[in-house]
Amino acid sequence: MASGSSTGVMPTGGRIFSTVPDIFFIPEFVFGGLVWILVASTRIEAPNPLGWVMFVSVFCFVGTTLWFFIFLCGANQSSIWPGLDTGFHFVAIVFYLSASVILAFSTLVAAANLEAAGVAGLPTDLLLKNYRLDISAVVMSYLATLLYFLHAIFSALRWKSS
Repeated sequence: MASGSSTGVMPTGGRIFSTVPDIFFIPEFVFGGLVWILVASTRIEAPNPLGWVMFVSVFCFVGTTLWFFIFLCGANQSSIWPGLDTGFHFVAIVFYLSASVILAFSTLVAAANLEAAGVAGLPTDLLLKNYRLDISAVVMSYLATLLYFLHAIFSALRWKSS
């Protein structure tokens, strides 16, 4: 008969800085926070859909922070946590991918507005600054999507092996 003791597959404490899926927490903080900051620093026009992008970046940043502290404190040792970890990161992928597409579309609209203002001879300094911030936010948003995707894949593999 098998022994009653089992080792948890979910890391705790400082081990989260050395395991493959959990090492993505720090870059997710960085790129998710950068998306939040870059989108928040741009001037938003009235019909702009960046509210969803802000919601996603704040939701994922807060969710990742809570998830990180749960893992750090070791409260993730029951058998349900590998599935929850995979589920959270899958939701983050769907949210960030939708937000990234919306942000990229808004940046294309901003490029058209910048070009139209330049042709009309209007001052473009503020438009150019916002356009550059939007480009940076798009790049960071897709990088955050990639990081959440990698985290979800490795979390699913860990879930499958548990």
